[in-house]
Amino acid sequence: MRRAGAWAVIASMLAATALALAAPLAAQSGRAVALPALPDSAGWGVHVLAARQDRIGGVWVGTYGDGIYHLPADSGRWRHIVSDTTPGSIAWDFVHAFAFGPAGQIWYGTVGNGWGLSVDSGRTWRNWTFDQLGPEWQYVAPDGIVALGDTTVVATADGLLVTADDGESWTAIVDSVGPPARGPADTALVLLPSEYILGMGAASRGRVVFTTLDGGFQLEPGGGSWTVSRASVSLPLDPTLVFLRRRSFTRSHCGLHPAGTPYSCAPRTARNAPRAAVPEAPRTTWFSRPIATDDNPFIDQTYRYGSTMGGNFQQHQGVEFNNPDGTPVLAIGEGVVAYAGPAERGALTIAIRHDSALATPDGQRFVYSVYYHNSELLVQVGQRVARGDTLARVGHTGRATNDHLHLEVHASPVDSVHLVVDSLQRFPPYTTNPELWIAPPSGTGIVAGQVRDSAGRPVPGARIHGLHSPRPRETPLSCVETYRDRAHSHPLYHEDFAIGGIPPGDYVLGTELGGRKVWRRVKVEAGQVTWVEFR
Repeated sequence: MRRAGAWAVIASMLAATALALAAPLAAQSGRAVALPALPDSAGWGVHVLAARQDRIGGVWVGTYGDGIYHLPADSGRWRHIVSDTTPGSIAWDFVHAFAFGPAGQIWYGTVGNGWGLSVDSGRTWRNWTFDQLGPEWQYVAPDGIVALGDTTVVATADGLLVTADDGESWTAIVDSVGPPARGPADTALVLLPSEYILGMGAASRGRVVFTTLDGGFQLEPGGGSWTVSRASVSLPLDPTLVFLRRRSFTRSHCGLHPAGTPYSCAPRTARNAPRAAVPEAPRTTWFSRPIATDDNPFIDQTYRYGSTMGGNFQQHQGVEFNNPDGTPVLAIGEGVVAYAGPAERGALTIAIRHDSALATPDGQRFVYSVYYHNSELLVQVGQRVARGDTLARVGHTGRATNDHLHLEVHASPVDSVHLVVDSLQRFPPYTTNPELWIAPPSGTGIVAGQVRDSAGRPVPGARIHGLHSPRPRETPLSCVETYRDRAHSHPLYHEDFAIGGIPPGDYVLGTELGGRKVWRRVKVEAGQVTWVEFR
């Protein structure tokens, strides 16, 4: 199977596995039981990433930023479990995987902060995060935990981890690129063609099927160890469906809905909201993407430019491309290498001064692209590079918590690399949103705009709801944040937010201004920029 095929089959494979595992449990639970609505304290709906039924009929829901909701088998009320509930609770509130062991074990996995285990119905948890895992292993794949008897397999962006004793010991299953990343494991088995796991599910006879950037495979025990072989994992089912208490539900950005029932995350009144501007050609998508389409060319949707991932991180100065170590990093455009070496906290870094300069009403801007966290640098200062040339290899050097490329684009009024790469400067003065400079993925568009208060001032940290983008599923899109004080608008757009990779279609976007919800209708077209204003 070609790598491109992996993206096409992964969502359907995961959904089929979830339904297959849940159906026998539902059959044992008697008649169909309605689920109470999920609590919605923010008023925008609960973004459901995972929903599974345990072995005794309890329902577990993982959410984007709102932790876990648990509906016990003998209760009609949701129990809320979040990271700051009590000491010993879950470690992270972005939950998109569950598995249940034969002795009441409850496993959960997260988007970017490892996983955890409870053996007392979720009252306390043992967690595996950075302290236990190191700078890798923390991105669990969607629905990426499977329990097969006493054996539990965790699928991550850095390979598979297997335990048969509830995490007292682990075996890592990785690829051959770079040094074996054992994390908490005592043993590392080099069996994978690519350690970047897109998703996983259980199969018969104790096997586990999974998809990587190189296609579909199966993991099975044998001779006291494990073997990996190619397998077809394409299953034609809706990836949003889950089966809970003898009913099918659709999981969405705004909750769980009975399957086949129309729903909308926006109220009926939003259908009459003002329309945004007509899509237009982008002004500066001069550059290509820094990762080839055979790898993972999609931007991490949880931590885009200017984002804080819901207040959890510092304001982001670039965009991320999560890929396994060793993945080629490509020049986004022609230019000259202006910097090659260690930067902040030792991150191996490349900076290119591009041939194209930007004319603005305030004068010329010099355009730089910067590539951080590499494991190896392949070019030198002064070297001329063309679009698509290999500059480096993906890694996790510097201040990183997984293997990825961090890309920045700077539009500087001064032609000085010292204003672009400074090992002591965490917030460079001339970064701009790369999504207004690099072409969006084929067949998708860009949405950009402003959120302003009654005095016409930007509203920092406002959240815009209503956009959807399926890729990459392992880092889902929930909402867009407006820039705070450390992010900078494009010199020609003067936007407060911008996001690419949005599939064409009609959307209803909403945000909160002055204590009330404000809505706009938006049309997205492939290769175009749609401008929208909230005032």
